Amino acid sequence: QVQLAESGGGLVQAGGSLRLSCAASGRTFDSYGMGWFRQAPGKEREFVAGINQSGDNTNYADSVKGRFTISRVNAENTVYLQMNNLKPEDTAVYYCAADRYYYGDRPFYGMDYWGKGTLVTVSS
Repeated sequence: QVQLAESGGGLVQAGGSLRLSCAASGRTFDSYGMGWFRQAPGKEREFVAGINQSGDNTNYADSVKGRFTISRVNAENTVYLQMNNLKPEDTAVYYCAADRYYYGDRPFYGMDYWGKGTLVTVSS
């Protein structure tokens, strides 16, 4: 069982930056691949970025490539999403997710564990 808690969301102007954090409970964090997803009002949840258990394999949605960076610190049980050059269309609730059999190589929506989300609002 893994419990996930996101933080770091807020209001930022277009062109600005935010860093989201996702803290995981449990002693087996390094056994889980991790992902960030987002859901904008009236839209379906979409994959943003994924990372494998050791942190050396990552995957990004085309819409965020070159602007967002996913990383993890296993000793801290935390995964991060650094978001730069934010755009109004990045406004959404951002969720982190974990799955033991996800290896950061593709978008994957069948994650076993999900956080409750943190709201990111980008003003124009």
